[in-house]
Amino acid sequence: MARAGRRILAITIDWTIALLISNVFLAGNSMATLAIFAAEQILLIGTLGYSIGHRAMGIHVVKPDGSAAGPLAALVRTVLLCLVIPAVIFDPDQRGLHDKAMNTVLVRR
Repeated sequence: MARAGRRILAITIDWTIALLISNVFLAGNSMATLAIFAAEQILLIGTLGYSIGHRAMGIHVVKPDGSAAGPLAALVRTVLLCLVIPAVIFDPDQRGLHDKAMNTVLVRR
């Protein structure tokens, strides 16, 4: 299981990328930044199983049995992640509510 440090660094990398894109192309609009962040999460986790930040930190989103999370899990997980609260409430296994809701885990690869 990926621990909090790697998770926080990964989301920081992803948010920074979204913020840079938003600043360059959309005058730093906060809603645009959130939309870019969400699009990256949905597209990359739904297809590859990791975002740019996850890849940089060597972590991957999977189901507990090791299978791919898939597009639906990526979508719902991202919506909950963007609400923030589900992401900062987690269990002893370091699974946030957004992961528990879609039965996904972040693992080190």
